[in-house]
Amino acid sequence: MAGDIWGYPETAQYVPGAQLVGYSVEASDGSIGKVDKHTEEVGRSYLVVDTGPWILGRRVLLPAGLVSRIDTANETVQVAAAKAEVKDSPDFESGKYEDDADYITLIESHYANRHM
Repeated sequence: MAGDIWGYPETAQYVPGAQLVGYSVEASDGSIGKVDKHTEEVGRSYLVVDTGPWILGRRVLLPAGLVSRIDTANETVQVAAAKAEVKDSPDFESGKYEDDADYITLIESHYANRHM
C-alpha cells in the first residue's frame, strides 16, 4: 500500500480544492473525530484528525489513501481503517512531523502492515 497511500483514491470522490476541515471522520466501525487539517500535496496528501474525547484529544495523521469516500452533502469522510488501527497509530504533533522522513516511514509501515 505504500506506493499509493499518499494519494486520494478515485473512489473517494475527492475534488481538488475541496475544504474538508470540520468534516466528521468515520472509521469502518464508528466515528473517530473531525478533520483538523488536510493537504493536497502530490505524493503526500493526508488528513489530520482531531479525535476529541474519543482518545483523549489526540490528533492523528491519516494518509489520503485511506479515504474511501467523501460525502460533501453530509460533510463526512469515510476511511478504510478500524478505530483500533487509528487509536494505535503513531502520535502526531503539528509542525514537528510533516517533513520528518522517519515519521513518514513510520506512518507508511503502520498502515501498510494492516491486518483487516
